[in-house]
Amino acid sequence: MTFFELTKYLEKLEKTSSRLEITQILADLFKKSKVDEIDRIVYLTLGSLAPNYRGMVFNIADKIMLQIIAKACGIDAGRVRESYKKEGDLGVVTEKLLESGKQKNFSSKITVGEIYEELFQIAQDEGGGSVDRKIDQMARLLGKVDPLSARYLVRIPVGKLRLGFSDKTVIDALSWMETGSKVKNKIISEAYNILPDVGLLAKKVRREGIDKACENVLPIVGIPVLPMLAQRLKSPTEMIEKMGKVYVEPKFDGLRVLVHFQKSKDKSGHDLVKAFTRNSNDVTEMFPEILRVGEFINAGAVILDSEAVGMDPQMKLLADFQTTMKRRRVHQIDLTAKEIPLRFQIFDVLYKDGESLMDRPYKERRNILEKLFNDNKLFVVDEKVETSDPEVINEQYRKRIKEGLEGVIVKKIDAKYVAGRTGWRWVKMKQEEQSQGKLSDTVDAVVMGYTLGKGKRAGFGVGQFLVGVVEPSGNIKTLTKIGTGLTDEQFKELAKRLTKLKIGQKPKEYEAHKNYTPDFWVVPKLVVELAGDDLTKSPTHTSGYALRFPRLVNFRDDKSVSQATTVGEVVKLFKLQRK
Repeated sequence: MTFFELTKYLEKLEKTSSRLEITQILADLFKKSKVDEIDRIVYLTLGSLAPNYRGMVFNIADKIMLQIIAKACGIDAGRVRESYKKEGDLGVVTEKLLESGKQKNFSSKITVGEIYEELFQIAQDEGGGSVDRKIDQMARLLGKVDPLSARYLVRIPVGKLRLGFSDKTVIDALSWMETGSKVKNKIISEAYNILPDVGLLAKKVRREGIDKACENVLPIVGIPVLPMLAQRLKSPTEMIEKMGKVYVEPKFDGLRVLVHFQKSKDKSGHDLVKAFTRNSNDVTEMFPEILRVGEFINAGAVILDSEAVGMDPQMKLLADFQTTMKRRRVHQIDLTAKEIPLRFQIFDVLYKDGESLMDRPYKERRNILEKLFNDNKLFVVDEKVETSDPEVINEQYRKRIKEGLEGVIVKKIDAKYVAGRTGWRWVKMKQEEQSQGKLSDTVDAVVMGYTLGKGKRAGFGVGQFLVGVVEPSGNIKTLTKIGTGLTDEQFKELAKRLTKLKIGQKPKEYEAHKNYTPDFWVVPKLVVELAGDDLTKSPTHTSGYALRFPRLVNFRDDKSVSQATTVGEVVKLFKLQRK
């Protein structure tokens, strides 16, 4: 497929806001794609080159792209900057400048594969002089394509393709491609949960058909499995009614980490060790201790679910989430590792020595897990208490709160390991801090846009920001605006992050009342954890609810937008606070 042909599909996708039409356009695109190119086409339509766990980033900010456009168009960078201020979209700027320059040297024959390979090389280029090389190579690439194709080509490296869909819509489209409906999206989704590489999955489906491609999909060491998540319930009695016999385990305030280990099979002696967050980001470099897992484990290959918990060496206590997250800083990892020592609280095993354990009852998985480690202080298997008595849950909860933990996780002992919050398999029971008022839990919301504010906040660059929650379709609906309860440092950090995500027009997956139109919209990328006094029904917020007196708790860099709180979960929280 030529890149120009792909561009015509991208233009159709940009012009429609209908989820069904987007699905049908993608299905038609995939049907016309060859087996050896569909994975690249899928990645490019999502504005990327690879799934999250590959850690593929361009490191091309808007300022650098302005230089690239200027070089490609043979004009002064100041002229490009002025045009960008007017249009608010680097893609549209490039298209118009190339059209006005009457670019004639482009080729309509250049293929998707050729464009992908050049983008891949640009993304891979690192080290001294890499910025200049990226500018030169990207400018040359823009010179090879027509103005319309340049519109989309420019948006990809800066993360602003803005077509308004995600992996979930691609899964729907793969079903539609084969069946003319979404009837098989559940089968594809189940395979995706185990192997969350939608490009690779599309290639298998295109080659083998849905049924064959999605049967007996096994976890692969080195590729993250999407994690199982906990539901919310207040009442231990209701927990027992819904789950029967359970294990009660401690709830730590750490970072969810899936640990992958495979003993070396060659003479190099280097074991494969990987650590992934819940949004499939590779954070192995952030946790050098994890490389020692092979010293303590009685297996050749495993995939483990765990919580990385920071320790405060001075206080000899568990550190909070924000302290643990400092370990994710790219620079001075060794120094931070000494300041914040870690331990990994292991609570599940998904795979062992060539066999998937995800369909085994939790009790079986725990029995296997408890025999997996030699005695050590770095990789510690969580304690558990088996019960069908609500009062035992209450006792364990009080015990864990007294120990300084968040509370408990209650797990059905015969549950399979299933990605997401499906069914009543895991339930969390967290401390309801007085500062959180009636609301029984925090909300993970997507930042949709921001206003500049006045006075001191104008100096920060952010006065208020608008957040929303996610619908199953992928649309994002407003929940609240936040302008208080942040420290000066949080305002500065927020401004720094949001400036990079700023775009000229509202993303089409956003549903917002005109009353909540911000000064600037941002691409859906940043997830924040919010506390609030309570939830009320709202006639203007498009989620139908408003979070009252919201406060920023954390930046949730470990969560993707698809893992943010859903509208359905807000409804459940609303009902819980009234019990």
